[in-house]
Amino acid sequence: MTNASSSSSKRKLWRFHGGVHLSDEKTLSQTRPWQPAPLPPQLVIPLQQHIGAPARPCVAVGERVYKGQMIGEPQGYVSVPVHASSSGTVVAIEPLPVPHPSGLSAPCVVIETDGEDTWTELPEPLPDFEQQDPGKLRERIRISGVCGMGGASFPTPVKLNPGPDQPIDTLIINGVECEPYITCDDLLMRERPEDIVDGIRILLHILGASRCLIGIEDNKPEAAAAMTAAVIARRVEDRVEVAVIPTLYPSGGEKQLIRVLTGKEVPSHGLPAQIGIVCQNVGTAAAIADAVLRGRPLIERFVTVTGRAVAEPRNYRVCIGTPASALLATSGGLTGELAKLVAGGPMMGIHLEHAEVPVTKACNCLLALTPAESPDPGDPLACIRCGRCAEACPANLLPQQLYWHARAKELEKVQDYNLFDCIECGCCAHVCPSHIPLVQYYRYAKTESWAREREKRASEQARERHAAREARLERQERERKAKLRRKPVPPRGSAAKAGTKPSTAAAGAAGSGEADETAAKQAKIAAARDRVAAKRASAADQPEAATAAPAVVTEEQAS
Repeated sequence: MTNASSSSSKRKLWRFHGGVHLSDEKTLSQTRPWQPAPLPPQLVIPLQQHIGAPARPCVAVGERVYKGQMIGEPQGYVSVPVHASSSGTVVAIEPLPVPHPSGLSAPCVVIETDGEDTWTELPEPLPDFEQQDPGKLRERIRISGVCGMGGASFPTPVKLNPGPDQPIDTLIINGVECEPYITCDDLLMRERPEDIVDGIRILLHILGASRCLIGIEDNKPEAAAAMTAAVIARRVEDRVEVAVIPTLYPSGGEKQLIRVLTGKEVPSHGLPAQIGIVCQNVGTAAAIADAVLRGRPLIERFVTVTGRAVAEPRNYRVCIGTPASALLATSGGLTGELAKLVAGGPMMGIHLEHAEVPVTKACNCLLALTPAESPDPGDPLACIRCGRCAEACPANLLPQQLYWHARAKELEKVQDYNLFDCIECGCCAHVCPSHIPLVQYYRYAKTESWAREREKRASEQARERHAAREARLERQERERKAKLRRKPVPPRGSAAKAGTKPSTAAAGAAGSGEADETAAKQAKIAAARDRVAAKRASAADQPEAATAAPAVVTEEQAS
């Protein structure tokens, strides 16, 4: 552990394992003031801009919609709605390209804007949020479509409900913005510090936490000063503290920031809530303030457009759904040779094949790199087992072993080395002298592991359904046999001896012909008995003949 002092905080800081120092390149976009991006002719709004189930469209083609209107309703608990960023007419609901590592299309709602920017009716503001039930505030945040704006896009209301068995004592606000080139969070902290602090106050009330730590790297002194002033202006300095930390990539990672500010380690495969901590991005905090205090859904954000292939790098306030091509055109278009177009930062961003993708809630940067900024490393060479990747890994993993097992498709062994603790920061690939694209191997192994896990679960569910069906059929057969054993069966001939007619069931079983034959036999026996009685009466008058009279008449004799 090491100590680090700062102008805004005297608290003790820690250091996480690994990390790399990168050229930040942030001055490219910081030299120009921000401006609102023009409203495009069409907005392309993906129905899934968050981790979890995608939203379900609740509008139809041809329908007129208004700014802030819900156009996609959530499906399930881990889901949030999406809203129209401006007024206009829905012209299509179809799969379109979105910024995603797979490069595949996803369902989107296309709105042809009318230029009027007419708002829908918004929910009532909740300025007295401290008197409101936390559940009500979480529901307001949910219907406002707020999700993590730092990159992970996890639904915020779910993150704010850790459960009664996981009490939260510390809220951490991430204002680190450690990736090179990106400056939108820096701008947000300088432009809207009071809104961020208001969001922090709401979060503290919902979580019942006693303190908040705001982490900011020391290459953002203006942002740190603005946030400190806002904390004092809102009179929450007894609970909220601005902590300036050393610049080191990836200190903005959730687990790494927790380590730096508190010295605590999040368990492997665990969550921060297990150690009493919840992390949120500064953009998320500002969106929560908009949702609770103004009733506004998440329909816009700051986006950095930068890179030396862009004519005028700067920050923009952008409507969600604005095409990246329109945003690049607003920045003067591309100049010179474009080597790579990225949604996000150069380390963890998504490579875009073209600019016809929309800005989403998680898109913090459009990065246009020249060949000098993103040189071709050439074909990867053989691993020389130098160990630099392990030294740089902030998750304290063994990237070399992960690489070998992922390459050999030994997915069980990859998971033995805690593959899913990898945050895909790219530090290992950055320092690799053989230029091996290590992160691509890890992403492949994760995808395959998830696919196998889904297949395994589906197989287990099918096996459980089959076993349940067999057990049900066996139970029904046992019940049927038990009913048959309990059913009374009359003895043969009992109805005739009792001088009663056979039961309906017996008659049906024996048949009508058998019943008629039995009645005829009984009539013959009765007639024979009458004859015998008559003979006995006459025998009484003639004793010699009585000894020869039969005493019993059988059925054969009666016949």
